[in-house]
Amino acid sequence: METSFDEMIGLQSSQMNKKMLRFLNRSLEWYEITLEQWVVLSTLAEQESINQKTLSSKTGKDPTSLLRILDILERKGFIERRQFQGDRRASSLFITAEGKSLRNEVAPFIEEHFKKITADISEQDIEIYEQVLEKIDHNLDKLMDEQRI
Repeated sequence: METSFDEMIGLQSSQMNKKMLRFLNRSLEWYEITLEQWVVLSTLAEQESINQKTLSSKTGKDPTSLLRILDILERKGFIERRQFQGDRRASSLFITAEGKSLRNEVAPFIEEHFKKITADISEQDIEIYEQVLEKIDHNLDKLMDEQRI
């Protein structure tokens, strides 16, 4: 029986993604941060003073999920919101010194874990994997745009 694309790509990608998320979330427990929180914190560290809409776009998080994550990161003292002068509804997001310290500590830790995850995989295979993911992402963007018509 021939393997379907659904099983070969859809199911396998989904299962691998869930496994990687479980592994990384368990690894980050020591830092008392989740992978979702890490992605937001790391993105904010790269570009401070952005609004929630821009951060949502950069992280791929829907606005409601992002708001929940930002509330947690703010409570932990890793980020702060500063309101724009003259507009109480709009604010910019900034990473705090404590947030920067955490990022500087966690970034090499995460990088090391990805080296372990990709152990015994050649650079060429990693490049091919990245190219395939980019093509799938591009195809999905086109399909999603077609649905909006």
